[in-house]
Amino acid sequence: MSPPRFPSFDELPLDTSGPPGNAWGLWGPDDELGRLNLLTPDVVAAAASEIQEGVRISLDWPLNKPSFPTFGRQPFHHEILNKAPMTMNDDAISINTQSSTQWDGFRHYGYQRAKQFYQGHTQDEFSNDSGPIGIDTFSNSGGIIGRGVLVDWYGWAQKHEISRSAFETGAIHLSEIKAIVEENSIQLRHGDILFIRTGFTAQYNALSPAEQANLPNRQPGGLLGFEATRDSMRWLWENRFAAVASDAMGFERGPATGPYNDPDLSVHQWALAGWGMPIGEMFDLETLAEKCAARGRWSFFLCSVPLKIPGGVASPGNAVAIL
Repeated sequence: MSPPRFPSFDELPLDTSGPPGNAWGLWGPDDELGRLNLLTPDVVAAAASEIQEGVRISLDWPLNKPSFPTFGRQPFHHEILNKAPMTMNDDAISINTQSSTQWDGFRHYGYQRAKQFYQGHTQDEFSNDSGPIGIDTFSNSGGIIGRGVLVDWYGWAQKHEISRSAFETGAIHLSEIKAIVEENSIQLRHGDILFIRTGFTAQYNALSPAEQANLPNRQPGGLLGFEATRDSMRWLWENRFAAVASDAMGFERGPATGPYNDPDLSVHQWALAGWGMPIGEMFDLETLAEKCAARGRWSFFLCSVPLKIPGGVASPGNAVAIL
């Protein structure tokens, strides 16, 4: 489904009775896919041309990383269930879908002041297995499949001797992203799925077990991530990305409610609740960055099919990049 006309950033909010920046109604009053509507058959078919070598790269971190999740979230639990006396096993897992690689669905984060989610939905409309804007709508529509683009900020920062901790609050500036796009001659297309490598997983993997255990208690806290300004949100809107993701724990500079942000402007509020644009976090971009750098080529075919969790909030990525 395509809107009759894609509005400019300055025309937001579309629903003037709703919170700032919203695009409610752009895809119709009952829409549950948001920017994933940009993944039309033509867009996906064109993305298939990115497959030139058949090299496949998994983009999911192991479910047990990070070993000590932040924000009090439960760690991954796995149990093998032996079916003796038969030579046979089942297994059972327990996860918080926010604790490792994930796509945030539209039930995850709403406008904090208005207490509304995408399309104006409210908390009392949600149940555990039914109701609107569950993440199962992503997989029911065929998943997040199209042309992925990697912006390797971490590799660029190392090249330019810029050092920032992924574990402290700090901004990756739009000007830096634009510089990387220009330096690498990356051609952005409508419907692209944007990935930004911040260095979080690389820096996490370098921590000792004791440092990993202390990560939720680190001082000072916060996270390195994409800045949330009107200019940065304009750039995301005007490039018409279908979804955005990174290796960071929060995609944007964290915490999203920090004093450096306008309380009514954060990527989580505007992207998830305002535009219906999925946000991916803690994707493993290390091998992808290495392969892309070796080829001088930063686009790829992305196949990501979230779990069909009826009424779900988030899901592991189940993502593969194909070069």
